[in-house]
Amino acid sequence: MNDLIYEAVVTTVSPIGTPHVAPMGIRYVQGDVVLMPFKPSTTLDNIVATGHAVLNLLTDVRVLAGCVTGRKQWPVLPAEQVPGVRLQTALRHVELQLVGQQPDTERPVLRLRPVHEATHAPFIGMNRAQAAVLEGAVLVSRLRFLPADKIDSEMQYLQIAIDKTAGPDEREAWGWLQQAIAQHRQGQAA
Repeated sequence: MNDLIYEAVVTTVSPIGTPHVAPMGIRYVQGDVVLMPFKPSTTLDNIVATGHAVLNLLTDVRVLAGCVTGRKQWPVLPAEQVPGVRLQTALRHVELQLVGQQPDTERPVLRLRPVHEATHAPFIGMNRAQAAVLEGAVLVSRLRFLPADKIDSEMQYLQIAIDKTAGPDEREAWGWLQQAIAQHRQGQAA
């Protein structure tokens, strides 16, 4: 599958109603949303168990950076049509129902159909710092796989956008990412 991938946040709930928040690359295929979570995955387990998820579209990059740095508690509100929750900071959310799954030992494919959508705030655009935090969050999610020099060079380049266009939220998120990289390196050295 080589479709366009969009970065979003998927919220799910466990069978007993415990919310889970996870940034995820998604694909749109013929009106459906396709997810390919790596195993093991709480998102995968929750969707298979409940048959539902909520796609959250947002510009609050603290959620993305926070989730990859261990900050997974974000304010949520009840979904309207499916058992689940949406992020309070979502500009728009799409409630989804599982309509198909293709098993795989590493990355199963889940196909979800929109059953309800709502817009909560206008999208006024993204600044370069938000894009930099998004890219930094992707790098942090791959700390175990990428060489340290690649992480360093990419973060150094992304720092330019942070320095030029970041507001307080983006600076906070960027700090979390830098802290996660430092902690990862300390753990490797030990």
